[in-house]
Amino acid sequence: MKSAAAVFLGGAASRLLPASVPFRFFGAAVVYHALAWLTLLAAAPEWPRFAGGLGRPLAALHLVTLGVLAMAAIGASLQLLPVATRQPVASERAPALIWWLFAPAVAVLAIGMAFAVPALLAVGAIAIVVALLLFAVLLAANLRAARGMPGVVAHGWAALVSLLVALATALALVGNYVGLPSLARTTALALHVAFAGYGFMGLLAAGVSAILVPMFTLASLPDTRVQLVSCAFAVAGLGLAGAAAAGVAPTPTRVAALACGAIAVALHLMLMRRAIRDGMQRELGRSFMLVRVAWASLVASVAAALGVVLDVALPALTTVFGLLLIGGWLLTLVLAMLQRILPFLASMHGARAGRRAPVPSSFTATTPLAIHFACHLAALAGLVVAAVGESAAIATIAAATGTLGAAAFAVYYVVLVRRMAAPRSVRPRAAIAASR
Repeated sequence: MKSAAAVFLGGAASRLLPASVPFRFFGAAVVYHALAWLTLLAAAPEWPRFAGGLGRPLAALHLVTLGVLAMAAIGASLQLLPVATRQPVASERAPALIWWLFAPAVAVLAIGMAFAVPALLAVGAIAIVVALLLFAVLLAANLRAARGMPGVVAHGWAALVSLLVALATALALVGNYVGLPSLARTTALALHVAFAGYGFMGLLAAGVSAILVPMFTLASLPDTRVQLVSCAFAVAGLGLAGAAAAGVAPTPTRVAALACGAIAVALHLMLMRRAIRDGMQRELGRSFMLVRVAWASLVASVAAALGVVLDVALPALTTVFGLLLIGGWLLTLVLAMLQRILPFLASMHGARAGRRAPVPSSFTATTPLAIHFACHLAALAGLVVAAVGESAAIATIAAATGTLGAAAFAVYYVVLVRRMAAPRSVRPRAAIAASR
């Protein structure tokens, strides 16, 4: 079998976007990461008892889901998928337009949520929908012409359909706040959580992980048949979740949806574990410790979701489910992968002028990543404790710790960008492990 690195790197330089395109999305994600923790810090007194509705906790949530997760997903998929599927890079102007629409719109939406201003909420939501529809067009064009990696392509198509459902339900939820109801709030919310969290972001994360994990571990490409079966179970689970949200035997249908999701997760993690076990790169460092935490959180989120469906009497179970899904799995996975993607892309861009590629580790500042690692995990654990104990004090400490970790990650990003711009002669020569 061919290695993932060989498939990915073959002719990759000719399919690179200008560095400013993906890095502007990654930079915005880094900024919104810090803003999300700061907003949660301001919301700490109300967060442990938050039960929905407009307010600072909802703004903090969407600064993560849109400002960090979706922003990083757009940047990564616009650059990585054309390389992986061996397609020429699409228009360079379209990604720039998406960024100029999406980045400020996330801020407008968050302000509208935080201060309960429906007009700002609607303006931000409409601009976000337009930007993500433009992204969907670019993604569809790439997937339609893809050559190779059918498992990744299948996950991409499923993520694309999930994105459309997530956008439709988001507009329905916003409509309820501005007096234009189109779908019952409980139905729209159930669909939005499933298709935005497990659908769009989850399927896209699984597809991109099938590229990145084998590439960074120097392993063979994942088994295509297993990828396709995993994707099929995930799609079936989402379909059942949609039926349950529409009122079709809600409890048994949701249990069946989670069973399908659990099978999809098990198959995906089997492939990822195999890539780590069989890969030639043995020293994977802190970034892959975070990846393992993310995968454990994914499994735990499915278990917590089952508890919510069965109405298990555990304190703050719904809040803990949201923390596991958004913070434990998706946010942790995205931050872990960015630690690998950023220096890797920096190295590839350094080789475009015909020079020998600089070592990715030469772009990495390890101390900020070590601080972020400790703070991120401590903050997530603290939020779980705060939710279960309904403690505003613990929530404040956890949010402050998360803010410190986000600041450290921002320092890492700034150092990397400065080293990209610096002449090679002034970069650190020691090959420090990028994952540490």
